[in-house]
Amino acid sequence: MNTREYAQQLDCKDPLKQYRAEFYLQPGTIYFDGNSLGLLSKRAEASLHNVLHAWKEHGIDGWLKGEHPWFYLSEKLGEMTALLIGAKPSEVVVSGSTTVNLHQIISSFYKPAGKRTKILADELNFPTDIYALKSQLMTHGLDPDEHLIQVKSQDGQTLREEDIIEAMNDEVAFLVLSGVLYRSGQIIDMERLTKEAHQHGILVAFDLCHSIGAIPHSLDDWNVDFAFWCTYKHLNGGPGAVAGIYVNEKHFGTHPGLAGWFGSHKEKQFDLEHDLTPAANAGMMQIGTPHVLSAAPLLGSLSIFEEVGIDQIREKSVKLTDYLIQLVDAELSEFDFQVRSPRDASLRGGHVFLEHKEAARICKALKAEGVIPDFRAPSGIRLAPVALYNTFEEVWEVVQILKRIMKEELYKKFDNKRDVVA
Repeated sequence: MNTREYAQQLDCKDPLKQYRAEFYLQPGTIYFDGNSLGLLSKRAEASLHNVLHAWKEHGIDGWLKGEHPWFYLSEKLGEMTALLIGAKPSEVVVSGSTTVNLHQIISSFYKPAGKRTKILADELNFPTDIYALKSQLMTHGLDPDEHLIQVKSQDGQTLREEDIIEAMNDEVAFLVLSGVLYRSGQIIDMERLTKEAHQHGILVAFDLCHSIGAIPHSLDDWNVDFAFWCTYKHLNGGPGAVAGIYVNEKHFGTHPGLAGWFGSHKEKQFDLEHDLTPAANAGMMQIGTPHVLSAAPLLGSLSIFEEVGIDQIREKSVKLTDYLIQLVDAELSEFDFQVRSPRDASLRGGHVFLEHKEAARICKALKAEGVIPDFRAPSGIRLAPVALYNTFEEVWEVVQILKRIMKEELYKKFDNKRDVVA
């Protein structure tokens, strides 16, 4: 297990090995940061050029002409995404950004009344979600200190679902959680928590930024109300790629809280009436004109997911992260690394979170040695071997490089503080 030859044998048996050639990999570099920004694929590049060509050839007529008419692009990408999350095509639209889509969900469906005024989240959530929830409460004249409940973590890295359930009561109107925690990679049982929340009359929205493209979902079967996500991590949509939003069909017909002309019924949009006729599907959640060029790469990147299927991706992802944890245990035990991701693969997403007091310096040393990790303050190192383009041999190499960095104390060349962008 601890040899390069063993890792190479695993690569020889990998049914997804041909997809590595689909991505732009830098020579001499091992990219383990795909849970922060996925790599560019040749298909994504081609689909961007396709849409650029349509602009070049058709001008304004590109809205209705070309291989992928822009007027229907958000819905087309929603259809391509639906299989990844277990949803109907009508329930998914690619639009906005993670934060904008959360604002839209809360603006449209959070209706504080009587004593049911509170929003339930957690203390490990990504900050942008908390910023959005606090600002939404303030627009209703409610004090976030009183009306936002953040479930505490008992170990600083993971959440106990029992603690979340215990916080559910008849004062809570809305629950917002991540499907996979961005630091530890813990998978939250979305089905269980949705069922419990509904029994308390609570609506549920999940942030899928770190789960979509990494693990399977069955949002319809789980009866989830809403979900939102970015597309530049595991989906490889590119920096600033257009995000996604899911609305269970049982909520169709609601007037959007943040209305805009692209939330119109398609056949009514260019009537240009001052009374909005919302789309009769998730398209109602759109606000402004879609960012066509920032959505275009998804046509190519999502086609890979359609071809491979999320189950195969998950199977390899589990093998990669299992192997990484095994090697950390075997090779780095003397250097005080702590694995803070769940060791049970069924509870772990697509990355491994290591904790070390010298984490910032170690990440800089890794980059100097050609490994691209991800630092999370104050002492976290996220390593994400991605099923579509990373190899088992790369996992082995990263652990060997880490071992050499620690043995030779190469990290001491660097300051133990993050750069502007960590």
